[in-house]
Amino acid sequence: MKTENILIIGGTGKTGRRVAQNLTQTGHKVRVVGRKTNPAFDWSNPETYAEALKDMDRAYIVYYPDLAVPGARDAITALTEKALEAGLEKVVLLSGKGETEAEACEDIVANSGLNYTLVRASWFNQNFSEGAFLEFVKNGTVALPMPEAEIPFVDADDIADVVSKVLIDDTFKGKTITVTGPQKRTFKEIVDIMSESIDKPIQYIPISIDEFKEGMRQAGLPDSYVWLFGYLFKEVLGNPENQEVSEDVAKVLGRPAKDFETYAKETAATGIWN
Repeated sequence: MKTENILIIGGTGKTGRRVAQNLTQTGHKVRVVGRKTNPAFDWSNPETYAEALKDMDRAYIVYYPDLAVPGARDAITALTEKALEAGLEKVVLLSGKGETEAEACEDIVANSGLNYTLVRASWFNQNFSEGAFLEFVKNGTVALPMPEAEIPFVDADDIADVVSKVLIDDTFKGKTITVTGPQKRTFKEIVDIMSESIDKPIQYIPISIDEFKEGMRQAGLPDSYVWLFGYLFKEVLGNPENQEVSEDVAKVLGRPAKDFETYAKETAATGIWN
């Protein structure tokens, strides 16, 4: 196997750090970049792009906080141009399943002239253990909108394993891989699963999107995050396409995707929900 020099943009995030670990363990040279690394990488400063890309063969791109936010298209355009100039062999972009705005960024990558693979992910299991909803679970009350939405939650470990493979394996050149879990679940169903895993009552309370956004404002979160979560709930979870289960994890990895019950048992064992 050829050793590659691989750039991880977003390497401290849920998937990025897992991808970096996977690739390091398989002998590749990994450069994780962010605003405080050397070289630094700052999405808001395109002048940092070229130095981060220097001497790299391939790159995993995670745009923070989400490809749907204003400014993402310009940043992805600038990055792909610099990647092409740097002679990168391939890029893999993490995108969102059912996100129209994200698909515009996918098109930029697909039309850039770069060898690419797109990975579209459903909502992460880890939102409940490493992300925005952890405190809800710990406090025993998960108040979220869209109670009727059936979501094929996907595990970050599965996303990382898929990304790690398609980054190196060029048989996936030009393809879009959709990663989901094996079943659709409502918020109430997954809250019940988490409750059972820690043998502690957790209540799901359905609220409106406006109520959720107001709660975020009162918690002091910036307007950009309030807008983003409103978009993700209304436009993404409300999109019927986002509720479809994909078999791509199994097709790429040769094993089934992790179900929410397994994730919940593994996470409960860490004690983070207690």
